Amino acid sequence: MQRSARALASSSALGSAASIVVPDDLDVVRAVLAGDREAFRFLVDRESTAVVRACYRVLGDMHEAEDVAQETFVTAYRSLATWRGDGPFGAWLARIAVRLAVRQAGRRKAVAWARAAVGLDTDALTAIPAGPRMQPEQAALRAERASATRRALAGLNEPYREVVALRFFGERSLEEIATVTGRPLGTVKTHLRRGLMRLRETLDSGGVV
Repeated sequence: MQRSARALASSSALGSAASIVVPDDLDVVRAVLAGDREAFRFLVDRESTAVVRACYRVLGDMHEAEDVAQETFVTAYRSLATWRGDGPFGAWLARIAVRLAVRQAGRRKAVAWARAAVGLDTDALTAIPAGPRMQPEQAALRAERASATRRALAGLNEPYREVVALRFFGERSLEEIATVTGRPLGTVKTHLRRGLMRLRETLDSGGVV
């Protein structure tokens, strides 16, 4: 019989916090598949901050990020049987998260600069580290550039979009990306380099629509 995540986490405790053994992800997933919902809660609690952060880095909006993060965990739960333990569970989850976040970003309509300068979301400004001499116009320009970068990312073709998003928004190493995507490390490096080149070309040409 599969034990709960809580039991897995505490079974090796010998009276001190230092002796607690963190359960293996594969054991936790097996417990979930056996019907232990508490085991999945263990994964959600552990990974939720990273997932929301990845979604926010793609979307730049916390409400959207939280919605997409919730969708990520629902999708992961339904697809849990497909994870075989190849690479970190967090990397597999990040792949789902950035795919959903980029898809959400791609649904947005472009906002003209004239409108953005007048009706800029103030929440976007508070997320930008402003120096002591930063003027409102400079803050607005930074926010627009961040928005343009997100739109340019959404417009990249695969597999470049996925690799760039996992590396810089999902904060995953090249080795983790290679494992979770099933691609050779050299191929991942090539896709990242070409993806960044295309992203830069799009931004330099003002071709984000």
